[in-house]
Amino acid sequence: QVQLVESGGGLVQPGGSLRLSCAFSGSIFTIYTMGWYRQAPGKQREFVATIASGGSAVYADSVKGRFTISRDNAKNTVYLQMDSLKPEDTAVYYCNARHQLTRVVSWGQGTQVTVSS
Repeated sequence: QVQLVESGGGLVQPGGSLRLSCAFSGSIFTIYTMGWYRQAPGKQREFVATIASGGSAVYADSVKGRFTISRDNAKNTVYLQMDSLKPEDTAVYYCNARHQLTRVVSWGQGTQVTVSS
């Protein structure tokens, strides 16, 4: 069973940076497309970015040019580097793993990111 553990959230000022990590275990990391989603208070969970096992990435328009998703297949870890953070980036950020064949999705427990002065 896939387990995902996020870390790296916290409080940061507008314009600052944070790096989220998601540790994957329980299966073969390279057969999963990994992603980040977020959910702000009172809003639906929304897509942030995904990365395939080969490294190709897709971003939401709202984060393009500011966030970078990456993965280390040797460490079974996916990262989200967040730069130029804005108050509207405040949300719980969730790691997501989607099996490339079965499309079964697993979720982490989330990590809070708060952007405020």
